Amino acid sequence: MAHKITDECINCGACESECPVNAISESGDFRVINADLCTDCGNCVTVCPVEAILAP
Repeated sequence: MAHKITDECINCGACESECPVNAISESGDFRVINADLCTDCGNCVTVCPVEAILAP
């Protein structure tokens, strides 16, 4: 199961650059995680300034 970005996302991009498998991309006003690529490493969770990413 992949991590999930909530509506609290401020679209800062901090998470995208930390993803080792490039599973995070911009979609409109926020970021999304591609569940097929996400390896649940947790790097994105630790860098999110607004705690908008939930672990599975």
